[in-house]
Formats: sequence, C-alpha cells, structure tokens
Amino acid sequence: MVALLARLAADPLRPQFHLLPPAGFLGDPCAPRFFEGSYHAFFHGSYGGRGWHHAISPDLVHWRHMPIALTPTAGGYDSYGTFTGGVLPGTGDIGTVVYTGVTKVPREKETIRNEGLREVQCIATSSQKDLAQFDKLPKAVIDGPPDGMKVTGFRDPFGWKDGDTWYVGVGSGFNKFGGALLLYRSKDARSFEYVHALAEGTWNGLDLSNPVGSAEMWECPDFFPIGEKHVLLYSTEYKTYWEVGTFDKEALKFHSEQKGKLDYGNYYAPRSMPDSQGRRILWGWVQESRPAEAIKAAGWSGAMSLPRVLSIGSDGGLQITVAKEMNQLLSEPKSLRRTDNSKSLAEQLESLALPGRSGRIVWSIQTGKPCALNLALVASGQVEPLLSVNHDGTTERPSIIVGDRVLPLHPDAAGVSRLELWLDGSVLELFVDGREVLTTRCYTFPNLDPKVTMTWTGFASGLRTLSRAIVRPISPDRLASAI
Repeated sequence: MVALLARLAADPLRPQFHLLPPAGFLGDPCAPRFFEGSYHAFFHGSYGGRGWHHAISPDLVHWRHMPIALTPTAGGYDSYGTFTGGVLPGTGDIGTVVYTGVTKVPREKETIRNEGLREVQCIATSSQKDLAQFDKLPKAVIDGPPDGMKVTGFRDPFGWKDGDTWYVGVGSGFNKFGGALLLYRSKDARSFEYVHALAEGTWNGLDLSNPVGSAEMWECPDFFPIGEKHVLLYSTEYKTYWEVGTFDKEALKFHSEQKGKLDYGNYYAPRSMPDSQGRRILWGWVQESRPAEAIKAAGWSGAMSLPRVLSIGSDGGLQITVAKEMNQLLSEPKSLRRTDNSKSLAEQLESLALPGRSGRIVWSIQTGKPCALNLALVASGQVEPLLSVNHDGTTERPSIIVGDRVLPLHPDAAGVSRLELWLDGSVLELFVDGREVLTTRCYTFPNLDPKVTMTWTGFASGLRTLSRAIVRPISPDRLASAI
C-alpha cells in the first residue's frame, strides 16, 4: 500500500485540489452537510472497505479523511450495499441520514429491474460531533415501494422537515412511462406513509435493460427551496438535469417552469446542502472516461467536483458558480493587456502559459464574432491539444462548441460572455456565464507534467479580458488530505 500511495502522489493526472480518497474508487456523493461548524462530505468509495467514506473540512477546501462512516451489515437489510442517501434534518443535535439498503432477492421481489436486487430505505444516526460513526435503526423505515406498485428502481432518498412533518423523496420510475420522485411523509421520522409522485418524467422510447438509460428511472434526486422557487435535480440517461418551479405545499406537487442540463460532461449523481451562510452548495461525482484497464492500472478513479453554489437568476433559471473559498488557492496571477493587435496578443498569451496542469483561466469574449481559445499541453518537445472553446459568431442563439458538446451562451447587455476554467490534473471544469457547466477529462501525457499554452483564433479585439492563476495543491503529496 505504501508503494501505491507513493505512485499516486506522483501521478500527474491525479487532481491536486479536488476532494478524493487516498486511493481507489470514488462514486456518488452522499448526504453532504454543514454540522457542528464543519463541512462533511460522504461518498461511495473502496479504499479500506466498501461503504460511505467520509471527509471533514473547516473551509470547503482542505479536507481530513475520517473512518468509513457507514458499511453494509452481513445478513442485514443492507447486506449487499449501503447505496446513496441524504440528510434527514430536524432531529436536534443528532446527525441523521436516510439511505438505501440493498439485498439479493428472488426476481419477483426485485426493485432494480432485471438485477434481482431489492432496495429499502433506512435510517442511521450519529451522536458524535464529527459524525465519525453511525448507528442503524433495527429495521428499514420504508420496506420497498407501495404494495402492487411495479417500479424500475427505488433508491437514493433525501429528506426535509416542514413544521412537524418529515418528508422523504425516493428516486424511482415506471416501465415505459418515465422516471419519478416518490414522496413519503412521517410525524415521527420512523414510520412513513406513501403520498404520491411529487414529480414525474418522460420515457425516451428506448427499450433498454437498464431503465436509467431509457429515462424510466431517476437516480439521486434532490429537491429544495431557493428563495421563492424550488429546484428539482435528478440523474437519468447518464446525464444530470435541473428544473426550477413552484412547490404546492397543499397538494404536495412540484410545477416545473424552466429546465436544463446541470452539466454537459463527465458529471453525475449530485447532492446539495445548505450551509451556515445560507448558500445551497452542490457536489457531484466527476467520472472517468478512460478504459477500465487504464483505471485499474492507475489505482484510483473519480473525484468530487468543485463545490458549486446554486442560485436563481433574474430570468428564473438556475445559476451555478464556484464557491468563493476556492480562490484562496490561487497564486501567481497574471492578466492580459487588451489589444487589437494579433501579434501582441499572441506574445502575451505565450507569456501567460501555466507551468503545470493546475490552474484557473478566466476570459471574456465579444459574441457575434467567430473566435476560439485553444489550450494545448506541451512537454518534452511534444504538443497535444487540451481543450478548444469555439464561438461561431452567431447572435440569435449564441453558443460555444467544446469537442462534440454545444453549450448556450448567456451574454450580458453588451454581448459579452464570461468563461471560467479550472484545470486540475486530468479534470477540467468549465463554467459559462454562471449558467452552464461542462466537466471533462484529458489523459494526455500520463507520465509527464506539461505546461498549458493558450492561443487565440479570430479578431484580437474579440478577446475582451483574460487572466490566469496557478492553483496550489491542498496537500503536499496530492493525496487530498491536508488537515
């Protein structure tokens, strides 16, 4: 294990400032929360055993790894897995979570279509201020879907409290109909009754074994207020989506008004949390895109996304920005002097190259003119493309093209759009106008630590501003535990 950790610490593709375990696999975020003055992140992991892995932070940036908080119990209602869950608030000083327990069952009792697995919803509590260990209730609190209801899945619960009533939402769906969020309620947070589907989706018409791919199943749903509106999040078709609308508290129904993609790339299963500043912070799973053989050889997989702050814009749409706490890691900032001269621009961009794979680049463009910012990796005399962000100059529905993805632009009244890229090893997170996000991966030069160069295509005046900064690692050995 010592040799593995030493190799991971030297891996240039491994993130330096994203949260991830010392080694092994990272999966879905689970029940993030601010509790007793600290931020807590839980996530599926494999390093040291299966279950909910746990890290704690005073500032959203620097993390300390804790013991595994929740693991399957042999012979119990979660013997096959402690799947994703969420916080169950309103239980005083006790840290309470609701999660999915999974067992192997005969096919006629399954809740995961075609897999012989049954999912039930369970509660665990922690009386420790650091939430180091959870104690499970002796039995599940929701022992499967309502009698007679045939679902395509039944997992990933979350909870909230309104007055003297607790509510739990469960991700689910129906064959050839679509995904759904099933709603339960309770007066004692122990005995729950089924209400109805709080919100429902639409089948995409595909006939697939896995109902997630056919939009017949919503995974990792989340539902919460922001100001006067409510936000619904869910993962289906291997993508993540948001909807903003109103919540009828009498009818207990969500009425969607706007919707969009939460992320256009390698991002899945997000979970959100309120913090002490009144912000809604979102965490997601940054997935790999390289072959399984390469992942196994690397000895690690996945990372938590940067903490993203959610808000509602003036047009009623969802806004997404990076938590300001990340700025404390910025160093050696440099900025472009605006110029209309292409030669001067090229020379300046050459001087702004990042010395490694860790940095933040922020630039603004004048929409309506074709242009592109092209990033490349340079190492040992070799040059390989990293990322190209292209705008074709259209103004009716302005957009950018990044690889095979098209993201809308939301320029200001002067037609200017702002883009912000965080680069960390093989992870890239691109934020566009505070509205759209693309998470992607680049595994070029796996054994080298190249510099990142920038070139501009188009009129020099189209690049309104550009600044870059190095992002310092959160630990000296890249193992993402600095406190």
